[in-house]
Amino acid sequence: MVNFREPIRKYYRVLPWITLKEFLLIIISTVPYALTVNQLLVPHAIVGGGVTGLCEIIYFATNTYVPIWLSSALINVVLLFVAAFTIGWRYALRTVWGVLWLTIWLKVIPIAEIPLLTDSFMAVVIGGLFTGCFLGICFLNNGSTGGTDIIAMIVNKYHHLPMGRVLLFADMTIISSAFFLPNIQAVGTQGAIEKILFGLTYTFMLSTAVDWIMNRMRQSVQFMIFTQKPDEIAKAIITQAHRGCTFLDAEGGYNKKPMKVVTCIARSYESATIFRLVRAIDPNAFVSQSQVRGVFGQGFDPMANGK
Repeated sequence: MVNFREPIRKYYRVLPWITLKEFLLIIISTVPYALTVNQLLVPHAIVGGGVTGLCEIIYFATNTYVPIWLSSALINVVLLFVAAFTIGWRYALRTVWGVLWLTIWLKVIPIAEIPLLTDSFMAVVIGGLFTGCFLGICFLNNGSTGGTDIIAMIVNKYHHLPMGRVLLFADMTIISSAFFLPNIQAVGTQGAIEKILFGLTYTFMLSTAVDWIMNRMRQSVQFMIFTQKPDEIAKAIITQAHRGCTFLDAEGGYNKKPMKVVTCIARSYESATIFRLVRAIDPNAFVSQSQVRGVFGQGFDPMANGK
C-alpha cells in the first residue's frame, strides 16, 4: 500500500524559510492569469493555450454551463495525481499551491460581459504580456500553474521530447479547436480564423514575456575587485549583499607589489548594491564586471543532469 504521508513529511522537513515568500509570490502571480482569462479572453471568445484554453472550449461547448474554474480544477487534479507518481512529490506539492490559487481567482473574478479592452488585438497583446510577466515571477519562485506543463514534463521524462515542442503542439491543438465551435464564432465580429490567430498571438506574447522575465532575473555577473581594502569590501558584500567572495593572490605587473583581488558572482540586479558598497569603502578601487553564461550551485540555479 502506498504511504502518502511520508513523502509529504519529508518534503516539509527540508523546506527553507524562503518558501513562505515563494508561496506568497505564487498567490500574487496567479491573479493576472485569472484576470486576463475572465476579463479579456472569454468576453472576446478568444481561446488561449494550456488547460485554461481547454476549459474555455468546454465552457463555450456547453453553452457556459460548466464554469471555467470547475473544469480547470478537475483537469488539474487528474494531472497532479499522475505527476505525483511520475515526476515526483516535490513538484506536485508546489504545483498544488499554484493550481489552488488559480482556481480560486478564476472563481472569484467574474467573467466580464464587456471586456476591459474592447479591441481584440490589444486585449491579447496586453493580456499576454501582463500574464507572462507574472507567470515568470511564479516560475522563478519554483511555482507552477499546472496544466500542459505537467503533460510536457511527463512526455519529456519518458520520450525525451523537448518540452517546448510538446507545449507548442498542445497549445496549437487547443487553440485550433475553437474553429469547430459555433458558440465561439458567434461572439464578436471576428471570424473563426481571426480568433485562432488572436489566440496564437496571445500565447506568443505570454511565452515571450515569461522568457524575458526569467532570463532577466537569472542573468548573472562576475566581479573582480582590485583594492587596497579587500577585507572590508569582502565583509560588506557578504553581510550586506549576501553574496560570497573569494580572494585571489595577485601581483602588480608594474610595481610588482602583492595584492588580493576580491572575486564575486551575483545576479545582474544586485550589481548596483555591490558597486555602492565598493565605492563607499574604496573609491579608488579598480572593478571589472563581466557577464557569465550560467551559474549553478548554492544561491543560484540548481545543477541539472548533464551540467
